[in-house]
Amino acid sequence: MRNAAATGATQVVDDVHAFPGHIACDADSRSEIVVPLIRDGRLIGVWDVDSPEPSRFDATDRAGMERLCDLFIASLGD
Repeated sequence: MRNAAATGATQVVDDVHAFPGHIACDADSRSEIVVPLIRDGRLIGVWDVDSPEPSRFDATDRAGMERLCDLFIASLGD
């Protein structure tokens, strides 16, 4: 998702169909969470998870996925 990449902040979208400019990678997608992967101040990718359920992701999911992404980035080493 462009917003997560552009802002460097995790984006939680409760209804992707109401989100302007959303490009669906799965026709059944209803909600989404996108965590930017930032290493040494540079965007290296995004972790993007879709769900067929509206409003599937909450603050607990956000915190867990951000932690998972932090661990992944730390595992890359130098």
